[in-house]
Amino acid sequence: MNKVKSRVTIVVLLLLAAALYAGWTHYAHRDTPITLYGNVDIRTVNLAFRVSGRLATLQVDEGDSVKAGQAIAALDAAPHHNALRQADANVASAAAQLALLAEGYRREEVAQVRSQVDLAQAAYDYADRFYQRQQGMWGKGAVAQNTLDDARSARQQALATLQAAKQKLSQFESGNRPQEITAAEAALAQAQAAQAQAILDLGDTTLTAPSDGVILTRAVEAGSMLSAGGTVFTLSLTRPVWIRAYIDEPQLGQAKPGRDVLIYTDSRPDRPYHGTVGFVSPSAEFTPKSVETQALRTDLVYRLRIIVSDPDDLLRQGMPVTLRFAADNVTP
Repeated sequence: MNKVKSRVTIVVLLLLAAALYAGWTHYAHRDTPITLYGNVDIRTVNLAFRVSGRLATLQVDEGDSVKAGQAIAALDAAPHHNALRQADANVASAAAQLALLAEGYRREEVAQVRSQVDLAQAAYDYADRFYQRQQGMWGKGAVAQNTLDDARSARQQALATLQAAKQKLSQFESGNRPQEITAAEAALAQAQAAQAQAILDLGDTTLTAPSDGVILTRAVEAGSMLSAGGTVFTLSLTRPVWIRAYIDEPQLGQAKPGRDVLIYTDSRPDRPYHGTVGFVSPSAEFTPKSVETQALRTDLVYRLRIIVSDPDDLLRQGMPVTLRFAADNVTP
């Protein structure tokens, strides 16, 4: 019985020792600051014209700092000015045609057609009376059959002329057909769309910086003929500044979005920059070659984005940095 009690006591003591060791290991791990290695993220934009043409001027060179909206290059705009003038003329012509159709015929034109109807009516009345007389005389044998046929033909021609004149008068009095006005409206809309595109193309002959940054490369020189979309400059974005780093799965729980991070560089090891964890990749990947620590070279890691809150000109893109998380910020 004493042996059983002794064995139970030993087991209890072992379990207690294991629990104490696990707790000590947990808190010792919490008190150990995390050190990561990363690089200042390199973000570039290829700048190009949306229209083709001859490159007239370049306002900046490699290494120059630019502001968002700053003009940095321009094409020869003369062809686009000509295209805009042509578009303006087409709009004016289409608008005039639409106004003409919508207004209908002028009173003078309607009066002229009405007088033609009167003349045609008079000619028909004369031809009809003449035919009636010839028919009466033919019944008495006073005229030949050919004379009667000629009178009948003349009356039919006069009737056809009268009917055509009346139809034309009805058209002038009613105005143009709705389909014609709709077609004219569509033609005007098409001309206006071409005008808007010409205005846009003219504005696109000036190349502006989309954001603050530094010119990394200049791909062409003034006088070059450029196609739309051909790279003129490569712009390095300077704000915001991001750090790309990687963390292994055992430490992943400590890299929570919003957590404060100290960022050290070789040029100022005693004065760290400050940042926060802004993004943690949801999927693991193999450690990139830029991470040189032996323990991580073959492991799966998660990518982090650290947003630097106090960057300056000494924090250059691509620069290697060391990241440390303060242990007292870790949530148990």
